[in-house]
Amino acid sequence: MPYHSTPLDLAFHALSDPTRRAVVSRLADGEMPVSVLAEPFDMALPSFAQHLRVLEDCGLIASEKRGRSRWCRLERGRFEEAATWMEAERRRWAERLDRLEAYLDKT
Repeated sequence: MPYHSTPLDLAFHALSDPTRRAVVSRLADGEMPVSVLAEPFDMALPSFAQHLRVLEDCGLIASEKRGRSRWCRLERGRFEEAATWMEAERRRWAERLDRLEAYLDKT
């Protein structure tokens, strides 16, 4: 299967990193400036900004400049796309397991 960088692929790649998952969790409480968002992370601001760029490039977050601060917020669309994909996969596997159970009951 060839590798394709679809938006969903990029979102799952972004979420594979624990720092980026923690950023998403913090933003679930609402938008905040990068300086506040970065406080609990033990890294230099340029390194933290790279994590934000990955999240923004794949569409999980958006940012905007307000005065002298950059504010970040979650973008629900990409999360909904990932949830839709996961639910379809869950249903597919549930159906397969139901068929296996029916087959095993017959034998």
